[in-house]
Order: sequence, then C-alpha cells, then structure tokens
Amino acid sequence: MNISLRQLRVFVAVAEALSFTRAGDALGLPQSSVSTQLRELEDVLGLRLFDRHTRMLRLTEAGAEILPLARKTLADLDAVVGSSAELKTLGRGRVSIAASSLQAAMVLPRVMGAFAERHPGIKVELFDVSQDEVLSMVHSGAVDFGLGTAFGSHQELGMRSLWHENFFAVLPKGHSLATKRDLTWRDLLAEPLIGPRKGNPVRTLLDFALASEGLVLALRHEVSLPLTIAGMVEGGLGIGILTSSMQPLAEALHLQLRPIHRPTIQREVVLVLHTGRSLSPAAKQFSDALIDWSRTHG
Repeated sequence: MNISLRQLRVFVAVAEALSFTRAGDALGLPQSSVSTQLRELEDVLGLRLFDRHTRMLRLTEAGAEILPLARKTLADLDAVVGSSAELKTLGRGRVSIAASSLQAAMVLPRVMGAFAERHPGIKVELFDVSQDEVLSMVHSGAVDFGLGTAFGSHQELGMRSLWHENFFAVLPKGHSLATKRDLTWRDLLAEPLIGPRKGNPVRTLLDFALASEGLVLALRHEVSLPLTIAGMVEGGLGIGILTSSMQPLAEALHLQLRPIHRPTIQREVVLVLHTGRSLSPAAKQFSDALIDWSRTHG
C-alpha cells in the first residue's frame, strides 16, 4: 500500500473544510489537484472516504474512522521534523564524554561552562574515569567521545591531538629535592615514587620512553587516579609523577612541582573518537569547542 503524505494532508484538509475549494486554498493547491489526490487515496485504500453531493461533502463511516489516524500520523511526522530541526540548530540535544579524572576536573568544566551559555538546551554528561576506561567507553559506544592519553593504535578508534603536557615530580613541602630547579629521572630512581598502574596509557608511555634510555621506573605505590597520587604525596608517602595539568591542585595542597628532564617526556592529550560512528550535531559542536579551547590554552 503506497500512501503519500500529501494524500493524507489533502484528506485531512478536505475533512476539516468539507470543500475541495477551501481545502485547496488552505494547502496552496488548485481544486483539481485536491480532487486527484483524494481520488488516488480512495483507490489505494479501496474505500470511499466522502459522499459527494452537488453542493456539499460528507465523510463516510470509513472516512470518519480513518480521519483520527491520519491526523495522528501527520502530527507524529511534524513532531519528528520539528525535533530534527531543533537538534540540527542545537536547540536541544545531549553530549556524553568520558575523560580521565584530571582532565574532567581541571579542563572540561571550563569548556562546559562556556558551552552551556551558548547552548543552554544541550545537556552535557561527563564521566570521570581512569585513563584506560576512556578508550573502552568510546569503543563500546557508551559515550560520544573521550578525552585522555592514548599510546599506540587501537582498533576502530581515532585520536586527534589537542595539546602536550610535560611530566613533573610532585614533592612534599621541604623535601630535599625541592631545592633543585630541574630534576632528572635518574635523580628520582632511589626515591619512593608514586605513579599510575601498569596498563594505564600514561604508565605505558613512561615505561616505553624510559626504557629507550636504559631506565626502569620502579614505583613504590601504583594507583589509578591523579588525585590519589597528590594525596599520597601530601601524606608523606613519596614523590608523585604527574603532568603539568595537575599544577593548580598541587599548589592548593601546598605541594611543589619540579620539571623532569633527561629525557623530557610529554604526554599527548587527545580527543578519542570512534571511526565507525558520526557525531550528533550537539556532540560535534562540543568537540569543536574543545578543539578551539585547546588552541588557546593547551
């Protein structure tokens, strides 16, 4: 059964006006076109929808039963079209992001605040997770995209570089190494170190870079979240290995940061996207806002 939307609109207009001429005026169609569309609809349905008299029209019993269904079909379609237009123009929508806890705390709130002012109808849902969970959530489709550190290639995932961060030693106030302006990785090897667990992309990056220099990073404490590292340093358990984005929080805890060189290792912060899925207009707009932010702040 091949019924067109135009036929349904003509049917509803004629039923409401009970006149081909008035229905045509309401739809911007000539009377002949209205008659043709209605006749074709009756032919497809195999039903007579109107009793036609010389000066008037009247719905048949079949027409009266079909009219509310036709109205609902057109109303549902108009709602879909209206929703699509609203989503396209960013009147409403939803964005879901997975980000490592440090980026979720120190970077994304700034971007989210500015974005909310421009697009108040869009809900941004942020999942603050460990580094390795960022990749798995993007891969599974649980979120639109991720923000974190990637090391190596990952099937069905694409990485867009945003900015780079250097590694710092996070020292408790008064530590003997705090008197040195710069530290080397060899300076730290004999110290109790606190850093990310094995399997974490940041840890993999560090191990790989240091191995190329003949160095092995032996950590006394391995944890999942940067805040835990900072807390353990503040508690006197050792020296933390973190990146420069941790600086505001470290300073709030009265910790001291010293850059680590020889070798200088950088963490690349990336936008993680699934190569097999396109972003919604809202998600695309937020990812563009994040890219713009990285150009001026990264």
